[in-house]
Amino acid sequence: MQDFARQRQQMVDEQVLKQGILDERVLGSLRKVERHLFVPGDVLADAYGDFPLPIGEGQTVSQPYIVALMTELLKLRGSEKVLEIGTGCGYQTAVLSELAAEVFSLERLGNLAELAAARLKKLGYHNVHVKCGDGFAGWPAEAPFDAIIVTCAPEAVPAALEEQLAEGGRLVVPTGVEWQELLLVRKNAGRSQVESVAAVRFVPMVRGCRDGETGRDR
Repeated sequence: MQDFARQRQQMVDEQVLKQGILDERVLGSLRKVERHLFVPGDVLADAYGDFPLPIGEGQTVSQPYIVALMTELLKLRGSEKVLEIGTGCGYQTAVLSELAAEVFSLERLGNLAELAAARLKKLGYHNVHVKCGDGFAGWPAEAPFDAIIVTCAPEAVPAALEEQLAEGGRLVVPTGVEWQELLLVRKNAGRSQVESVAAVRFVPMVRGCRDGETGRDR
């Protein structure tokens, strides 16, 4: 039987700390959230590996270091309202849930949204709200957000997400097609300040929402 607790500790020590992630709250969240409960059974043995994993529907969950890096860039202190674009399996959502007051997460694929919502509820993440939706539109009814994180890559920063970012807020998003870069967008005095953080590789961000029951885009 696999010792997932030991693997999780090794993941933090060898993949995350050694690559420069130092925020103790982020490290604590990664030590606590059980990543193996969020991945399909056929990749369970690799749950804590230093690479992305397939989660179905052509989607992936990012490698632990990238999850840690993007989370650290948000500088969450516990009182924030966070928007996540791309729920996926819900792992990044759970990490955010440990660090913020509320997390609103959009997933364009209805089947993934339903599975992630059920999984997060079962695991006791009650400050999380998941729905199927178009990430390019954000979640205007709940805006503004203190922090926004995007786990798929649009060609450029979606205008709606910049608009829904609160004053003083932080938006972390990978952008680009052939070559992608992770951007940190900060809003100060109504203006966006953009900083390039690292070269990355994410699945592309797609418009629309595919209903979980019918499998049709809408």
